[in-house]
Amino acid sequence: MPRSKKTTAVTIAAGALAFGAGIGVTSLASADPTATPSASPSTSTPSTAPNGGADGRHGVGGRHGGSSEQLAQTLADKLGVSQDKVREALQEFRQDQRPTDPPTPGAAKPDPAARDAELAKALASKLGVDEAKVKTALAEVRAAADAERASALKTRLDAAVKAGTLSQAEADAVTKAVDQGVISVGRR
Repeated sequence: MPRSKKTTAVTIAAGALAFGAGIGVTSLASADPTATPSASPSTSTPSTAPNGGADGRHGVGGRHGGSSEQLAQTLADKLGVSQDKVREALQEFRQDQRPTDPPTPGAAKPDPAARDAELAKALASKLGVDEAKVKTALAEVRAAADAERASALKTRLDAAVKAGTLSQAEADAVTKAVDQGVISVGRR
């Protein structure tokens, strides 16, 4: 196979793998705070998965319900306030940040650093905690989520190499692309 076709194939495979690894991973501040309860004849119990997701796949940066509860608990522990207060402050922040109009095609996306700064400021104000302490707690939570994503990606890549789906060089290329920000796997 000529080098350019092989490079293209590796790039496509790497992108597909990284995309698959990133499915279901969203930013901490924009995760839905809780699932909307609805009346039903059956009863349900909260997730007991260690990482908070009902299906065991979503961690701190996950998509719904359990992960937001885990985020609220982790921040409450780090900030020395009640989980209920943190949950309420996060819900208020998310509600305040919801756009009133649909996104304009081609418009610039919000700056994640600015949004994080707004989140820290809002939480500090609503919880009566020093903003620097909130920033530190958020950075620690974010670092843990990034480490979890990196570990999950490594596990998937190792399995793909073992199964013969990817060569070790291809897996290394995916890892490098993610590390360099060429391919996004969740929030970085």
